Amino acid sequence: MLMQMLDHNYFMQKVIDLSLLSDTSEVPVAAIIVKNQEIIATGFNTRQREQDIIGHAEINALRQANKALGTWNLNDCLMYVNLEPCPMCAGAILQAHIKELVFGAYETKSGAFGSRYNLVTNNMKIIGGIKEQECLHLIQKFFAKLR
Repeated sequence: MLMQMLDHNYFMQKVIDLSLLSDTSEVPVAAIIVKNQEIIATGFNTRQREQDIIGHAEINALRQANKALGTWNLNDCLMYVNLEPCPMCAGAILQAHIKELVFGAYETKSGAFGSRYNLVTNNMKIIGGIKEQECLHLIQKFFAKLR
């Protein structure tokens, strides 16, 4: 169990580092998809830059993983994201058959894996709160700048 937790912390730190590289006009959410302990896809929020309502980090990472693996079925993959996914992203994650979702900060306004909504299924393992304070600080810092 300790080794698995260390892996989750390692990959969540990669997500945090990636979110710091995102466009400053975007909410700093990033996602990575891992297969066999290797990062195969990454994604940032691109809603503002591309004026695309579905330009969420999770969707962008799923698209990249689909291309990398040549399939939509990501049943051997884990997704890491620094903010609990919204219902739209949760639906895409479920449809992709991601085997495990690990997220940092809980999203009480629109989180779809237990905070606001509960789209949890028996087919996917969900772990929330990994590096939660660091992830939450990134989001809070972004919105504080807007005020």
